Amino acid sequence: MSRLSGKTALITGAARGIGLEFARTYIAEGARVAIADINIDRAREAAASLGEAAIAVEMDVTQQDSIDAAVAKTIEALGQIDILINNAAIFSAAPLTEISRTDFDNVFAINVSGVLFTMQAVAKHMIERGAGGKIINMASQAGRRGEPLVATYCASKAAVISLTQSAGLNLIEYHINVNAIAPGVVDGEHWDGVDAFFAKYENKPLGQKRKEVGEAVPYGRMGVAGDLTGMAVFLASEESDYIVAQTYNVDGGQWMS
Repeated sequence: MSRLSGKTALITGAARGIGLEFARTYIAEGARVAIADINIDRAREAAASLGEAAIAVEMDVTQQDSIDAAVAKTIEALGQIDILINNAAIFSAAPLTEISRTDFDNVFAINVSGVLFTMQAVAKHMIERGAGGKIINMASQAGRRGEPLVATYCASKAAVISLTQSAGLNLIEYHINVNAIAPGVVDGEHWDGVDAFFAKYENKPLGQKRKEVGEAVPYGRMGVAGDLTGMAVFLASEESDYIVAQTYNVDGGQWMS
């Protein structure tokens, strides 16, 4: 039997990248998946590429009405939500003296408030249903330490780790396991934007930062989305039932804790 047979999952920010790879892997393990994304057209394309086990759901994690509607649509279409992955996030970088309130508020609205209030909406459903569940938050190695040009993003991911701890301790009485994954540097189209930030502020040619961070990983390369799927399946499965409020580094050896 597949490890997630009969389960349903809601994955935010899943129309591309890591979220889409999680969805693809979950379906291969027997789950049905709601691809939640602010870009509904791209979500529909992603769901269509995955077949009948996937549906597309429009969700803006900065808007409570949108969160509630997406959760309700997922329950209506799939029957219940057994697994939530809070994957939607944005990156920002700037020297401390150039951080704007607008940028800070935008990052925290998606990376922190979005995680909290999506957890809340799904947890209410899980508690009412009485069958437990699994919630997986996407943190980052950036949440483990500060970085000179990445104060806002680092702070947002540190908050995700803290929220995971508090929510995990709060919800385990309902047999809802809340844990997190902290990736290191993961290659993909999002890194085009990350690389551009560093090119601007460190005066490097495009591609240089990408090359440098890959070479700095003890494993010898940047991660790829597929490197994270094993942990995502484990934390969603019965094998992790006794694991509560933990954040797992999946980063090729970049951070030890």
